[in-house]
Amino acid sequence: MAPHKNDESPASTTAPAAATPKGSKLMNRSFKVEPELVVSAKGIHLHLADGRTIIDGCGGAAVTCIGHGNEEVIEAMYEQSKKVSYVHTQSYVTSSAQELADFLLEGNPYGLEKAFFVGSGSEAVESAMKLAKQHFYELGETQRVHFVSRRQAYHGNSMGSMSITSHLLRKRPYNDYGHQHVSHVTPAFAYRYMKDGETESQFSQRLVQELEDEFLRVGPEKVIAFVAETIGGALPGCVAPPAGYFQGVRRVCDKYGILLIMDEIMCGTGRSGTFFAFEPEGASPDIMTVAKGLGGGYATIAAVLATGKALEPIRRGSSAFNSGHTYQAHPLACAAALAVQKIIRRDGLVERCAKMGLLLEQKLRAQLAECRSVGDIRGRGLFWAVEFVKDAQTKETFDPSLGYGTRVQQAAFQMGVALYPGWTTVDGVRGDHVLFAPPFTVTEEELDTIVDVAKRAILSQEAQFL
Repeated sequence: MAPHKNDESPASTTAPAAATPKGSKLMNRSFKVEPELVVSAKGIHLHLADGRTIIDGCGGAAVTCIGHGNEEVIEAMYEQSKKVSYVHTQSYVTSSAQELADFLLEGNPYGLEKAFFVGSGSEAVESAMKLAKQHFYELGETQRVHFVSRRQAYHGNSMGSMSITSHLLRKRPYNDYGHQHVSHVTPAFAYRYMKDGETESQFSQRLVQELEDEFLRVGPEKVIAFVAETIGGALPGCVAPPAGYFQGVRRVCDKYGILLIMDEIMCGTGRSGTFFAFEPEGASPDIMTVAKGLGGGYATIAAVLATGKALEPIRRGSSAFNSGHTYQAHPLACAAALAVQKIIRRDGLVERCAKMGLLLEQKLRAQLAECRSVGDIRGRGLFWAVEFVKDAQTKETFDPSLGYGTRVQQAAFQMGVALYPGWTTVDGVRGDHVLFAPPFTVTEEELDTIVDVAKRAILSQEAQFL
């Protein structure tokens, strides 16, 4: 990932000069600084217009699960384009869409029966919310209008998905828009929210009780769903839930007939070392979303996966999901995702991700042990984050205006490794981290380089600010 240049970042003005042409008509994320121009990419490497080669240590945004430039995927897209490049799903379907759905949901894993393919994670979350609402509409429970989600959660950029998101900076210009029937509970974020003297089990129990209390405060008969990232992604930085948490959440949702939507846009499709990130949690969703690792960056694709329980009222009622997109189940996107998923399964890449993730954890903990600004190292599979603190004992954060995590990311980029920066980690205002999410195909030698560069980048900033 190139140096971050979103104006939300307090250190965005420190980005280096870019190689892209001046005066481009393309609207980039920042109006201040042009992003780096990538001229080619292969495997884990990005080749820039200025001649530099960057190791993609974060998979863009935890996207490139099999690396860049895979010829099998490119060939699959080419072959699909020769047959049919587009049809409208109101009247037509293609084999690539059918085969992808059948491949993903073979045997109805965890009760998941149907896949609805869209173009982005935000569209998937939006569609999941609509599907959950229609579930109760078909049951005649039209009073159910409320969603509960967690603070420090990111669910998307569309108005509906942003409504349940708690990314304060991204929401700030749009606070008067979006769905108004939303409330948030404490994140399952032990490093920051577990109390002194509290055990992991007690923390889980407290969070589950808070969720039930929130259902009761709103009125459980008014609540559609609880929406949660299985593993907190870019906003808090790879936060896995405490043991027993989702089992308790599942129990409380079932008690009041409330749906559970699990968002695995970033952490799913193998990224956390199991195909579904919820697999180690002992509980499964009624509806879930996946995206980034689904197509591996070769095409814009995301999916809503739904259980028979979620779909049954619609089957018995109107018999149609009241939603749709022009590019829904796009043939080329589905062909690309199918090729990616076949490679992952054939080559055992989910298992490899788990194995290499253990190596990454070991290397991060060993190499960063002497870094005074490293407060927490957390994650699962090839999905890891390092949270920075000014004081490791008190967990005091750096001044947000410093942009410490972004500075670390930019220093690493200048040394040839792309990491994913995060800020407002703790509460929407304070906190910094960087995220590691290399392709599942990463080698141990490449992991060594990524971790070594990260260490040198951190030490370079500690020399200035500690």
